[in-house]
Amino acid sequence: MHLDFTKMQSLGNDFVVLDGVSRELQISPDVARKLADRHFGVGCDQVLLAEPGTSTDFRFRIFNHDGSEVEQCGNGARCMARFLHLKGLTEKMEISVQTMNARMVLRVREGGEVSVEMGIPEFEPLNIPFDADRRLDVYPLALDAQTIEIAALAIGNPHAVTEVADIKKVDVAELGPKIENHPRFPARVNAGFMQILSPEHIRLRVHERGAGETLGCGSGACAAVVAGNMHGRLGQSVKVSLPGGSARVNWAGPGNPVYLSGPAETVFSGEINLSEPCH
Repeated sequence: MHLDFTKMQSLGNDFVVLDGVSRELQISPDVARKLADRHFGVGCDQVLLAEPGTSTDFRFRIFNHDGSEVEQCGNGARCMARFLHLKGLTEKMEISVQTMNARMVLRVREGGEVSVEMGIPEFEPLNIPFDADRRLDVYPLALDAQTIEIAALAIGNPHAVTEVADIKKVDVAELGPKIENHPRFPARVNAGFMQILSPEHIRLRVHERGAGETLGCGSGACAAVVAGNMHGRLGQSVKVSLPGGSARVNWAGPGNPVYLSGPAETVFSGEINLSEPCH
């Protein structure tokens, strides 16, 4: 099978984006892994699939590098909005999409920027999901010989956010997988490491479940700002500097949705033959 694709990126978080609106596409975990493979496929952090919506304009599906399907991706959502316009699938500047477990609104701005309404943060441990007797602002998390403090919340995806003094000194490659696969997170978790520079500016690195450390994570940026705001350390509008670039997160506090704004760009388009066995 020959499959047309578009390679896109936002903040260095890269995607293979597929049109399942014009033709029906069945994407299995094996196919997603092959597309995402940087040696035998196209190469990306996530594979994104646009499908016709029912109660929304479109359905938006997200597959991680390891083939697992996940609930949310802020950077991917921004790329999806640009893709839908690029392919002539919509002319709307405000697009509603349904993900695995949430409804999102994508707003296309002038100059290539896209704003995404990411939904209302979830803090109840059962709904994250996270193993805890009761909701706390900060939880101790035992990792082998050390214990760290995390904020646990969900913004579509589950997130664990740790505040650090110097982001450059954090061994994300070591700590990230330990947090991702910790038994207290039954659905695994994205691990964010946040350095607060001021109430309006943070630095962030994120180890994403099923993908490892990425250059940018939109939902991770939102989770970090929400956590910092809940602890009285951050304001309502925060610049988030990630390894791949900067985004802006706006949140008016509990009960309100989080908004994520930033660029989304097309890298190239092509065709891949998926008839060969997947590696």
